Amino acid sequence: MEQDKKHILVVDDDIGIRTLLGRFLAEQGFVASLAKDAKEAMMFLNQYKFDLLVLDVMMPGMNGFELLKDVRAENNVPVLMLTAMGETENRIFGLTTGADDYLPKPFDTTELILRIKNILKRVPTVPVATDVLNFGSCFYDMHTKELKNQDGEVIHLTNIEQQLLSVLGHKSGQVFTREKLAELLGGDNNLRSIDVQMTRLRKKIEKDSKNPRYLQTVRGKGYVLLPK
Repeated sequence: MEQDKKHILVVDDDIGIRTLLGRFLAEQGFVASLAKDAKEAMMFLNQYKFDLLVLDVMMPGMNGFELLKDVRAENNVPVLMLTAMGETENRIFGLTTGADDYLPKPFDTTELILRIKNILKRVPTVPVATDVLNFGSCFYDMHTKELKNQDGEVIHLTNIEQQLLSVLGHKSGQVFTREKLAELLGGDNNLRSIDVQMTRLRKKIEKDSKNPRYLQTVRGKGYVLLPK
């Protein structure tokens, strides 16, 4: 992902709207990720850092207001609510729940972009976390997903190992339960396979895999990544 481009997550169950917004945002110089529901949105939020969310209210399962409440519990990312519900009470509820702006459907894409840009202008500039995780004798590039030693030689990582480093690295210092990691990685991953993957990953990034410095186990809770 290009460093100067803002990353926006669009959450809407309407595939037509998702596709339209994804294409339009890309044309306007943004990077867009698209989620069809709250569950998929949370998977994205646990793996990537976003500059803004465009969030629909009326979705099956968890609605936009409920998702916004969960997001606000641990994330201050700006949120623009997008919905067919244009009544004043709904706008007020969305704003009091933590939304930064509210745009009813049908909407004009030009107005949407202007609102997004205005929100981003109001967001304080904060230092960007490093995109390289330092493990002393090796380092992991979050963009290229490559693990290299001090001589620049690539250390092979499986796809699952790359996913683990990316998930843990985007939220360094945060403890992830085995259940959460299994859920985020999906597929055939279970609690036992997560433990096995962690053991293998430690052998690649730790000087002493039996006494890990960077990929630590928090007893009774899960795993945490602590790069330099």
